[in-house]
Amino acid sequence: MTDEQFDDVVRKLDLEQKVRLLTGATAWRTHALTDIGLRSIVTSDGPIGVRGQGWDERSTSLTLPSPTGLAASWDEDLVERLGELLGDEARRKRVDVLLAPTINLHRSPLGGRHFECYSEDPLLTARIGVAYIRGVQSRGVAATAKHYVANDSETERLTLDARVDERTLREVYLAPFEAAVEAGVWVVMAAYNGVNGATMSENPLLAEPLKGEWGFDGLVISDWGAVRSTVASGRAAQDLAMPGPDGPWGEALVAAVRAGEVPEEAVDEKVRRLLRLASRVGALSPDDPPSGVAALSPDDPHSGLAAPSPGGAPVAEAQGGYSALGGPHPGTPTDAGSRALLRDAVVAGTVLLRNERSVLPLDPGRLTRVALIGPSAASPRVQGGGSAGVYPVSTVSPLDGVRDALAGLAEVTHAAGVHLPSRPTPLDLGNARDPLTGEPGVLVRLLDADGAELHAEHRLTGRILEPALVDSSATVEISARLCPEVGGEWNLAVSGWGHVFLSADGTTLIDEEVERDTDDPATVHLTPPYRHATLSLAAGQEVELVARRRLDPDSGLASALAADPPKRGDAEELEAAIELAKAADVAIVVVGTTEEVESEGYDRDDLALPGDQDALVRAVVAANPDTIVVVNAGGPVAMPWREEVPAVLLSWFAGQEYGDGLARVLFGGAEPGGRLPTTWADTSLIGTTPVDGVLEYAEGPDIGYRAWLREPAAPAYWFGHGLGYTTWAYESVVAPAHAEPGRPFTVRVRLRNTGERAGGEVVQVYLARPESGVRRPALWLAGFTRVEAGPGQTVEAEVEVPARALQHWSPEDRDWTNEPGSFTVLAGRSAGDLPLSTGTVSR
Repeated sequence: MTDEQFDDVVRKLDLEQKVRLLTGATAWRTHALTDIGLRSIVTSDGPIGVRGQGWDERSTSLTLPSPTGLAASWDEDLVERLGELLGDEARRKRVDVLLAPTINLHRSPLGGRHFECYSEDPLLTARIGVAYIRGVQSRGVAATAKHYVANDSETERLTLDARVDERTLREVYLAPFEAAVEAGVWVVMAAYNGVNGATMSENPLLAEPLKGEWGFDGLVISDWGAVRSTVASGRAAQDLAMPGPDGPWGEALVAAVRAGEVPEEAVDEKVRRLLRLASRVGALSPDDPPSGVAALSPDDPHSGLAAPSPGGAPVAEAQGGYSALGGPHPGTPTDAGSRALLRDAVVAGTVLLRNERSVLPLDPGRLTRVALIGPSAASPRVQGGGSAGVYPVSTVSPLDGVRDALAGLAEVTHAAGVHLPSRPTPLDLGNARDPLTGEPGVLVRLLDADGAELHAEHRLTGRILEPALVDSSATVEISARLCPEVGGEWNLAVSGWGHVFLSADGTTLIDEEVERDTDDPATVHLTPPYRHATLSLAAGQEVELVARRRLDPDSGLASALAADPPKRGDAEELEAAIELAKAADVAIVVVGTTEEVESEGYDRDDLALPGDQDALVRAVVAANPDTIVVVNAGGPVAMPWREEVPAVLLSWFAGQEYGDGLARVLFGGAEPGGRLPTTWADTSLIGTTPVDGVLEYAEGPDIGYRAWLREPAAPAYWFGHGLGYTTWAYESVVAPAHAEPGRPFTVRVRLRNTGERAGGEVVQVYLARPESGVRRPALWLAGFTRVEAGPGQTVEAEVEVPARALQHWSPEDRDWTNEPGSFTVLAGRSAGDLPLSTGTVSR
């Protein structure tokens, strides 16, 4: 549709109709309006998968590696193909808007949600983010560039005011968003936080530079609950307030317009942008209104809310990947092609940090026994915590992957070695049965205020984030018959806000009031606190557990029933791991973070691995010098033992195909392709805690490797670092003598594969300007490309350097400016390893 046609549609609407369209109809949908052929637009969280509307473990999703793992590939073609896969997933689940990618930066390694962002560098973030956007939108699904802007930490994230000078804002934090707009992104999400005195849903930055200078013609959606005013946000360039149906606009915005506090033209512009998005995703057909959408509302079965039928039974969800009456959607993809692509992504993002004595790759033919050690070896984290979570189609652990790879060749043993501090484990299909049907799983019931049953359904896990919504529901009940596989003191737990209750075979174990103490939606709706009890059980002695929580207003719906078996003592657990390591040809220790360390909603206090994992690594390598450490984390962790072990691999949160992809790397089926998207060190140079509500970005543009370049000490591993299974010699670099202002130029780097096997390399080009009239980083990434070559072969890498790399933002001129003079061009394999340099002159 043309702009004139959008104007015609807007003129048909009265003020109430227009304002109604600007707040969500439900948590995940916009309002429909049959009169203009508008169906509701469906949104879904990403970025590692398409969850669909709401949280239901029966609606599974293809699960990609974390964005840090994708950025570690430095491979735009791969990321675009993964974006296409997500676009297809969104279409399968009838989702119109994927709430991804997150293109905030790793300002500090302490950021708790950095697994969901790409990197510390604005150029790498921009290029990977643009590739993701291209892939998703090629399928007619909107990508969402979020969170605009300076939403780079979690502490006080709802209210903090980020104070960022104009040059730093333009050159660093806004740069990925500018690239996303230039690439044609259809949606931008306004963040919770404020920037320079104004919360983002009211911030002038939504108008300039986003909609004005950059020409963004798409929709500005709010983060969920980020619109907290009527007049200020109504006058601002904020377009859509989510979620719905309640919010600060609605009737209040209608009244503000009629009172002259908000111009009706501002409302019209918001509606035009919503209609443009609807047109792009196929939700607007004004000449042929689709049938069956006129009555879409929070009570409609197509709304994504499981509203009750007159008889109290659930209504089938017609728009998601799950039918409440029929089980998993038949289109759930498990095809070999999709899984192969996800395995390729694991390999491409895996970073080989260290490989002394060429321990890797392992030769399967020379192995008789391999010890897999660490809790994360058998139960890894494949994704980070928080609102971006999905339910994987399946999950391959490192232990699974190694056993499959060595089947018939070598024995694979496992011991946890340590106990990690973590949340209780919800009941699952392996240890619980529905008390009514006997099926594996749990029974979930919704009760009214008198305890009468309103609705009942069979579920697959004891963690229920969103039970079916039924009018008059007062209590959620989860019950199951626990089948203990071992005897001893079991740890039982129930989670939720309000009154919580737990009984075992009719005996009350927990009966408490849990007062809500936070407004953070990730905590309120996803991670309410647990209350604990212990119960002595004999192996095989079934016990019926019943957990309840009261549904108080504004307390979310999440509940959980959890049970953990008795554990071996710490010393016994460690000794078992040491004995396995001693008896093995090679020991592989998988260490990692927990959801209590890396998650949306809070930052880290330090970079230490939780529990006694450092001691475990040292004990295992003392028992077996051929020890490989695999780090299962979304962001940097301290590795005080890194010089003591011969090989260290970084696998990130690697998605559903984790184990198979890792096995390919370990046994030489593929070369680890990853390079660090973020500097790794044992300490952080930059904090995340606001002072009196203000977070000063006092470091200016010097974050990550830029900050470390100004330190006397070096980090553990520089941005861009990563080894392969061959070696490279950088031989020459050539850049044009003069760089024309406003035009890109090409740097040519010649390098040679000096190893004995074919391999790939990420060639990185940086710029420096030691003598400058303006403040600059010591050096900054200007371009990169991937090359491949066989043993002994020479290859020439062509790296395009964009014009912006030579420019700086001038607050005085309100424009990008070229500083005439010489720039140093450096080339190499990381920010700390740049053996080649030459010069170019900017005019």
